[in-house]
Amino acid sequence: MKIWITLSFLLLPLSALAQTCLTSISATTPTTSFVINGDGTVTDNRLGLMWMRCSLGQTWLNNSCSGEPLELSWQQALVNAHGYVYANQTGWRVPNVKELASITEGQCVRPAINTSIFPNTPADDFWTSSPAVNDPQRAWVIAFFNSSNSIKDKSLFVYTRLVRTAN
Repeated sequence: MKIWITLSFLLLPLSALAQTCLTSISATTPTTSFVINGDGTVTDNRLGLMWMRCSLGQTWLNNSCSGEPLELSWQQALVNAHGYVYANQTGWRVPNVKELASITEGQCVRPAINTSIFPNTPADDFWTSSPAVNDPQRAWVIAFFNSSNSIKDKSLFVYTRLVRTAN
């Protein structure tokens, strides 16, 4: 039975795995809310935050994110962000749970993000810097599969996108 389930998943058309958006719902992160800086970053005018358009491990190339994003433990994500220089900017950090949730796109799933602004984002969990209040071994993640949030063990390997306060 398990073999059949695995094989049937492989037989799904690729379109079944593509982003799905309901245009009858207003966009929560319309492209007009962002300034595209041309250097692999984007500025969110609503919150005054500058985001890396790619996940850590990907490269901004030809107006898209290429390569495989890194999967890091929570501690590795925080360490990687410390002192990170990108697009000649410093001050990059792992976003808190509210900041990361602010870039989820509520009208879309798989991934639940504006793919014009954040191309090739995995439809999976991303670390936040927010630790779980009642469990020091866990921290908050945002799932770009469906815009949900949850807490995960800090030793798990999860994707990361960095942010900084815009100047």
